[in-house]
Amino acid sequence: MPSFDIVSKVDLQEVDNAVNQAVKEIGQRYDFKGTQNEVSLGKDGLTILAADEYKLQAIKDILIGKLVRRQVSPKCFDYGKEEPASAGAVRQRAAILQGIGKEKGKEIVKLIKASKLKVQAQIMDDQVRVSGKKIDDLQEVMQLLKGEDLGIELQFENMRS
Repeated sequence: MPSFDIVSKVDLQEVDNAVNQAVKEIGQRYDFKGTQNEVSLGKDGLTILAADEYKLQAIKDILIGKLVRRQVSPKCFDYGKEEPASAGAVRQRAAILQGIGKEKGKEIVKLIKASKLKVQAQIMDDQVRVSGKKIDDLQEVMQLLKGEDLGIELQFENMRS
């Protein structure tokens, strides 16, 4: 029976490269001179430290541009609240979203069932497996999910016939 897996993965090496490029650009830009601005990537995610809210937004825009250029979706980050740091600076943390959570998995399965296609969808750990008798039905499911905005980036893997 044909099947495929729906996953949400992030290439951490590309994220690291994008962060390094953003740090380099921030260091060279005139509007950031003389202020403390940092972007750091750790195991738990990304930390952005900016002199003020305007610069924080500018740093996020630079970072998103670098991510898009490296084919990494900006949806892979879950930004937390802006919090005050020392000397009037602003800090924001962003977790890197890997895998499909239970709630998103249920939402995906619900969408697939609502489409009335003759396929079965089941949640397996951090991915969703879709199987059906016809490959055309599986491809329709892919098109359906590509058209939906679920808040996370989806990839389709392990297409078997």
